Amino acid sequence: MRHDILLISATACLVLAASVGHAVDQRDNASQLFGAAKVPSAQTAAAVGSYAKGCAAGMVALPESGPTWQTMRLSRNRNWGHPETIDFLMDLSARAKELGWAGLYVGDISQPRGGPMTSGHRSHQIGLDADIWMLPADRLDLSRQEREELSSISVRTSDQKSVNDNWTDTHMKILQAAAEDPRTDRIFVAAAVKIELCETATGDRSWLQRIRPLYGHNFHFHIRLKCPADSPSCITQSPTVAELSNGGDGCDASLQWWVTDYLQQLKKPPPSTASKPRGVRDYVMADLPADCMSVLTSD
Repeated sequence: MRHDILLISATACLVLAASVGHAVDQRDNASQLFGAAKVPSAQTAAAVGSYAKGCAAGMVALPESGPTWQTMRLSRNRNWGHPETIDFLMDLSARAKELGWAGLYVGDISQPRGGPMTSGHRSHQIGLDADIWMLPADRLDLSRQEREELSSISVRTSDQKSVNDNWTDTHMKILQAAAEDPRTDRIFVAAAVKIELCETATGDRSWLQRIRPLYGHNFHFHIRLKCPADSPSCITQSPTVAELSNGGDGCDASLQWWVTDYLQQLKKPPPSTASKPRGVRDYVMADLPADCMSVLTSD
């Protein structure tokens, strides 16, 4: 594996108890603790728990810049992933260059030890999720400041029902390359993108079943990898993609729900929060898999 450039000095290991001011307790807020971790645990790589309730041991960083990628929003310190995820992103960025872009702008992957975040995502907790910007990478010498200020682009219209002029054939080819990779579980995109792919993809369309519509993915697409072989505590997402698409390409009539009934639901006032279950920001350590305590407190 290509991780010799990713090694971190042992002297940089985090002493977590000092950073939070007390010994870690099962009742402590998990997002605050995992958000405070600045480096990964010195453990064998493993994804622990589920994509939206878990953590990750032995993470490695996607370097800030590479021959075919740049990581964005470096101040967030979310360019960490399971080694298989980092390899995947390097491979996909190289493929993006072959297809005509300079490479990829990579958004959030995970925190150094995964876990719940204090802002943003509900998932991205076990090092197997990654966001790729829809903005075509045309230069790979962006400064740290530019990577904080530059914005991605939306590829759908304001009514959310179709792609706009920012959408290109290369977007489709990169999504296809990502979906055909056997490491991929599913890819989340705006419903308009899924509809466009269903209308224009030709040849073998089996890869389309891994492309799943989900609100809020018009500026980036979200790749989710399968549980790696080295992670027996990783929980596979259910239902599976095959179940969601009934073994087909996911281009059936139910796809229109995302641009009809679902959009109408968004216009309704949000429901009362009085009876809502505990949210990801409120998770305490006891809510997470037991192994996450050792991931959090390990040097």
